[in-house]
Amino acid sequence: MSPAVVHFGLSVLLSAIAAFSAAQARADADQSDRHRHPRPVVLAPGYARLEFQPPMAGKYALPALGYAADGAVIDVAGSPRRVHDFLGDKIVVLSFIYTTCSDVNGCPLATHVLRGVQDHVVASDDLRDQVRLVSFSFDPAHDTPAVLRDYSRHFKRPDFDWQFLTSRDEQTLEPVLRDYDQWIIKDYDAEGKFLGTMSHLLRVYLIDRQRRIRNIYSVSYLHADSVGNDIRTLLIEQGRENRVDKTARTLLEPALVPGR
Repeated sequence: MSPAVVHFGLSVLLSAIAAFSAAQARADADQSDRHRHPRPVVLAPGYARLEFQPPMAGKYALPALGYAADGAVIDVAGSPRRVHDFLGDKIVVLSFIYTTCSDVNGCPLATHVLRGVQDHVVASDDLRDQVRLVSFSFDPAHDTPAVLRDYSRHFKRPDFDWQFLTSRDEQTLEPVLRDYDQWIIKDYDAEGKFLGTMSHLLRVYLIDRQRRIRNIYSVSYLHADSVGNDIRTLLIEQGRENRVDKTARTLLEPALVPGR
């Protein structure tokens, strides 16, 4: 057999082997795809039991991080209100959400944790009437007062002070988001059509009676037990301040009596 024939036969054989290997690789890949499971979602700590013992309430400080901003909002009755209408008389936990959020570690986490805080407050005699929860939607086009009213029924106890707020429009909403450093980005498809979802940074705020922000919780640190502990810390701090003020007034009273 001539060398040319042998070389040709070897080339054909190698090509066939290569083609078979490629086909087998595709088949293996297809088979693997059929049995491949989606990567499991790692749930945020706020969905599970707290894995550590938090510091004792009142034994640590929560320095003020600035003042909570005001802004125009609408409540579930459709009435125009101001953010500051809901701040000042109670300790407030404020979260920014939108009701159609599909990120389990986003808005659903915030609402889940706030419901846990609600349960904790209701079960504690010393916390009742001391705390207000506020869920503020940044999707005014969808989250109308009626939508929020229906949404709230799934989480809010009828007798609990949990307020759900929205805005008249995006122009009214924008300065509030800016002042709370809460950015959102709408998601669009290749043709520029809004997909109904938004990328955003989860931030939940703890606000005291002086309208000062005392903590900002992110995904990794948002947990009902931690928030409840911080609420107790603020109440203990407030009690100390009240006692100091009372003592100071008592010491000053003789000096304020006419003729002395």
